[in-house]
This record gives sequence, structure tokens and C-alpha cells, in this order.
Amino acid sequence: MAAKKQLWIIAYDITDPRRLGRVGRYMVRRAVRVQYSVFVAELTEAGLDGLLDGLEAIIDPRTDDVRAYPLPDRCEVTLLGPQMFPAEVMLLRGGRNVLRLGEVVEAAGEQVDWVDELEG
Repeated sequence: MAAKKQLWIIAYDITDPRRLGRVGRYMVRRAVRVQYSVFVAELTEAGLDGLLDGLEAIIDPRTDDVRAYPLPDRCEVTLLGPQMFPAEVMLLRGGRNVLRLGEVVEAAGEQVDWVDELEG
């Protein structure tokens, strides 16, 4: 049986510019950037442990902050402001759209709610 994968939001606040660059380069190779220091990755438990072990080797735990939050199987996302992805970018799990990014907000402050419309 294959290990179950989970979508995770990984966010960080790194105090040193040099470490910040190293963390960013590390994460770009392993996850999808959704904001400057926020990433989404679909990982098994072992994959998450490996990713966090790699980050632990780069950061200074006395001053830096790294957090990983699991996303539910289905979730609602509220987007404010222009997004960095084209409208066709989606995050898929098992062939089903779990979370869609890329809704473009036309006016600052306008809220866009997007809920997965595909039936699983």
C-alpha cells in the first residue's frame, strides 16, 4: 500500500538574508511557491520529515521560524489582490482539483471565494 500524501503549507521567516536565500532555493526544488516565503507541497509523512530535516540543517532555530500546516482534503480559499499563478494552475490529488489558485482580483480589496467544484 502506498504511503498517504497530504497537502501542506510550509511558511518561514528567516532573519539572515544569506540563510533566507538558501531556504528559498531549497524550497523551490521541493514545493510550489504561492508567496515569497510560503509554499505548498504534497508529501507523505516521511517526505515532510525529510523536507523539515533539510530545512533544519539550514536555519538557525534560535532566530528563524519554519511552520508546516496540513490542508484538509477539501478547503475553501479566499484570495485578495492579484495572484502569481495563471488561472489554469491547480493543485491536484488523485486526479481531483483540491485547491485552485490563480483567481485574479480586478480591484484591490475585492474578495474572491473559490471552492472546489469537481466531485470526488
